Amino acid sequence: MRHVHAFGDDALGDLDAVALVDAIRTGRVSAVELVDAAIARTEAVNPVLNGLAHETFRQARARASELHGGYFDGVPTYVKDNVDVEGMPTMQGTDAWAPVLQAGHGDFAEFFLNTGLVPLGKTQLSEFGFSASAEHPRIGAVRNPWDTDCTAGASSSGSAAFVAAGVVPIAHANDGGGSIRIPAACNGLVGLKPSRGRLPLDKMTRQMPVRIVNDGVLTRSVRDTAAFYREAERIWRNRSLTPIGAVTGPGRERLRIAVVTRSVKRDSSPAMRDHTLATAALLESLGHRVEHLDSSPIPPSFADDFVLYWASLAMAMVRTGRRTFGSSFDRGKLDNLTLGLDRHATRNLHRLPAAITRLSRTRKVTARFYQDHDVLLTPTLADETPAIGHLDPTADYEQVIGRLVEWAAFTPLQNATGEPAISLPTAQSASGMPVGMMFGAPLGLERRLLELAYELETAAPWARIQD
Repeated sequence: MRHVHAFGDDALGDLDAVALVDAIRTGRVSAVELVDAAIARTEAVNPVLNGLAHETFRQARARASELHGGYFDGVPTYVKDNVDVEGMPTMQGTDAWAPVLQAGHGDFAEFFLNTGLVPLGKTQLSEFGFSASAEHPRIGAVRNPWDTDCTAGASSSGSAAFVAAGVVPIAHANDGGGSIRIPAACNGLVGLKPSRGRLPLDKMTRQMPVRIVNDGVLTRSVRDTAAFYREAERIWRNRSLTPIGAVTGPGRERLRIAVVTRSVKRDSSPAMRDHTLATAALLESLGHRVEHLDSSPIPPSFADDFVLYWASLAMAMVRTGRRTFGSSFDRGKLDNLTLGLDRHATRNLHRLPAAITRLSRTRKVTARFYQDHDVLLTPTLADETPAIGHLDPTADYEQVIGRLVEWAAFTPLQNATGEPAISLPTAQSASGMPVGMMFGAPLGLERRLLELAYELETAAPWARIQD
């Protein structure tokens, strides 16, 4: 087991983003010093972790030399390589077309950078974000800084690896089936998938029949995540959702928490079940009312419906590749998972309308569930973090999709319903790897999840890679 991190005695130290904001404002460090430190840290660990998709170090230094406004003004960050940022290519975790620099920001990047964060470039992901592990045959695997033989999770793999390794304190991520929460669990981070519509979306994700994708961030502390959503709401607010506001500590309300360790498809592993029950016992000791349920509150058809919808997104990418990505698009360079999903959708197109209808109705099921419960606790993943190769996208499609569905059995629910969910690193495996627990809540109630996260972070502080 090989730890790789970049924490050290430089301008970044081991501070989170909120602490860095204070350090800049009080003159203890400058934004340029922070950006230089983050660049040095990137160069130190990226040869092993392979999280970098595209660097803009020169532009980051120039941006840091001037004030731009925003709470996080001067704090270095990275953007996941599936949203458009001016002056950077958008490669979606593949090499199936020639890079083209974007002429302008997409809607999300425009919003994200208004927080003052300084982008150093873009981070790697699995091809189109379809897999929960980034292991591209030519680009290479993104490795976990806690153990470089293991996956960093995906699809927001590069962002997670860099935040966990101390390269930057906060980075962009997005989540269409668990892609914020899965790498958060693998890398010992806080990963909140927000409610549908909480943050602006790029055009492609806005046009989905079921808007399963939500943008957000990965951080090492609850207060960084809370501060990001506080500031996000000051820049852009969806008035159809309950405001989050400034969340600065645990809530007083004692919650009705339902605990589930079995998904539609399978039981979680014995170790994950034990971790979940231990977290439930901690919650009970803190005064919350815990109820153990036999299974997740979703219909048996859910997993198959979600895979078919997921496959339809791959089909759209494959079939419109030249129109979407340019004449250099080469489907022969796509991995077996993407191509297998395309085939699956093509063969089952007649089933897709009914699957979309059932997915769209899932929130009616969870809305009834939340009449009797305030929070749903499950393991983020059904098994502990696997080694590189377990989800090799060049393997037979049936093997890869089978393993993917088995491992990421719990996270897709909130993508279908649009409800928020947060992964917290409340446990560790026997080998010392982070283990994530996931907490879901009704639509618009991110505040409830953040207050609970503060309480758990205080009651049982999670392990740090640099200790």
